[in-house]
Amino acid sequence: MKIAIAGGHGQIALIATRLLAAEGNEVWGIIRDASQSSDIEEAGGQALVLDLEQSSVEALAGELSSRGIDAVAFAAGAGPGSTAERKLTVDRDGAVLLASAAEAAGVSRYVMVSAMAADSFDPASDDVFQVYLRAKSEADAALRASSLDYTIVRPGGLTDDHATGTVQVAVDGSTGRGTIPRADVAWIVARLLTSGEGIGTQFEVISGNVPIADALRSL
Repeated sequence: MKIAIAGGHGQIALIATRLLAAEGNEVWGIIRDASQSSDIEEAGGQALVLDLEQSSVEALAGELSSRGIDAVAFAAGAGPGSTAERKLTVDRDGAVLLASAAEAAGVSRYVMVSAMAADSFDPASDDVFQVYLRAKSEADAALRASSLDYTIVRPGGLTDDHATGTVQVAVDGSTGRGTIPRADVAWIVARLLTSGEGIGTQFEVISGNVPIADALRSL
């Protein structure tokens, strides 16, 4: 498969790139800083240099079409210390842009890395974290309303621990709060992109006792 990952230099994206490339897939990491290209290449992927905050749907769709992309994932984020405004322009608008471009390019598969409890945001608050949750919630809603074969992954608190390979998933929010290594989220994203599992599903995930493959097959 040919796969494009927005936020290609993030930890989840780089780990997913390694996993996908090792299985023989062609992976393009979408980044705005060309100096990050070498890290993507080291992981086995290739860099697609494009600023999601500045791009048009037509420009991004053209990039996806020209590379014959089969599936996309959104793992981008404005990052710690960023403003509320950039939570909206990156975490929400960037995700929506990728969905629109995927539709325009005829790419049907879209995997979203969202956030646990995104829909619990306070609409009256201008607190940065509340705006972040709003951005994720609105991006997820836009993806659900699209024509794409989507899966929305809402992980708990992200850690830099080693992958465990086991998780707890729920489509009804019943996992409760918890944490999960980024490496396990990357494994989930990689499997969803290539297996076709979880289409039309939104689920929360934390560390647990069920092997990832079994958990995804149960969705």
